[in-house]
Amino acid sequence: MCKKFVLLILFFLPGLLFAQNPIDKGHLNIDTTGKRDIIDIGRSLIKEKPRPVLGEEKKKLYFSFLPVSTSLAGGGSVLVTSTTAGFYLGDRSTTYISAVTFAPYANFKGRYGLPIRSSIWLNNNAWNIQGDARLLVYPQFTWALGGGQPESDRLLVNYNYVRFYEAALKQIKPYFFVGAGYALDYYIDIESGDNSIGNTITDFTHYKFGTSSDKNSFSSGPTINLLYDTRKNDLNPLPGIYANMVYRYSGRTFGSSNNWQSLYLDFRKYVSLTTRGPKSELAFWSYYWTTLGTNAPYLELPAIGMDPYNRSGRGFEQNRYRGKRLIDFETEYRGDITHNGLLGFVLFANINSASQLMSNRFVYWNPAAGTGLRIKFNKKSDTNICIDYGFSRDFSSVTLGLGEAF
Repeated sequence: MCKKFVLLILFFLPGLLFAQNPIDKGHLNIDTTGKRDIIDIGRSLIKEKPRPVLGEEKKKLYFSFLPVSTSLAGGGSVLVTSTTAGFYLGDRSTTYISAVTFAPYANFKGRYGLPIRSSIWLNNNAWNIQGDARLLVYPQFTWALGGGQPESDRLLVNYNYVRFYEAALKQIKPYFFVGAGYALDYYIDIESGDNSIGNTITDFTHYKFGTSSDKNSFSSGPTINLLYDTRKNDLNPLPGIYANMVYRYSGRTFGSSNNWQSLYLDFRKYVSLTTRGPKSELAFWSYYWTTLGTNAPYLELPAIGMDPYNRSGRGFEQNRYRGKRLIDFETEYRGDITHNGLLGFVLFANINSASQLMSNRFVYWNPAAGTGLRIKFNKKSDTNICIDYGFSRDFSSVTLGLGEAF
């Protein structure tokens, strides 16, 4: 318990050192002077008049839309349509931009997903309301627990999944929020595909909780949330700090299959390398995710790419590394290609480790790296189309999306 307390202090101390800084009037406005995006290009092609700069308009809702096609675990392709809405619910100079993202996908063969995420900032950032709801039907590969498993030793697991997370956080002092929420995960009809390792998920993973074939796994219970956030826009974070802690309790009292707990610590820092002109920025992200106790269902155990935003570990397959504990470090350089901000690029690297099943120690460290192109879709909400290529020792992939990875 002492080690977990030390980790908590290390994650939040950098943010608390800045806790006395007041919100400067005008700090939250997004400056679009001299900037250009895809909407501007579309307007010029149909000879529409230019859009006014942000301070001259009254519009408060900005949409970004991206249809993409990508591969699906188990074979085949899937069509993903991602829509992001950015909007203000208060004075722009004292209120962060809210965002709602809806990214349904389907492959027209019984695989589909309906996820919707939201982060709502009320006037003067008095409250932050966070939501995450998902209905998913899809297969995923798993590689059992810890590191060291060859890429070929994997098992295809099918299940239907329902998620409902909701949390309300109240501002206690500038940038610092405290709140509580509710988390529900429901894995339905868990079953495995053909494999040469074992006949059941339990045989393959050597883990007994939440791995019974053709069974359901239900987790439900309250969360305690702490947040420190000096970023003005989480769609494209500018220099600032983000620190988040989520303690979760799932118990039979709330209908859960097992009594278990978890702790998620997330810290990010953004550093601008220039005061004017084209963007030149460094972004750092680290998170530590651990279960507390021994009864957490297998699919609830920390895994790379299964963080709350499913953005970690570019260059790895989702679920490639899973354990009772997981730690991840990521760094990214972000720069502009064009002075008007239409085109940009990133260079990134990350490394993670999942604890071993028996010793619970971090033994294997897994690095990945990559690069990406940025295309400004909507300069008013500062939303980019992100095209990233990531690679690790056994895997490489191209990912597309709206908004930065972190």
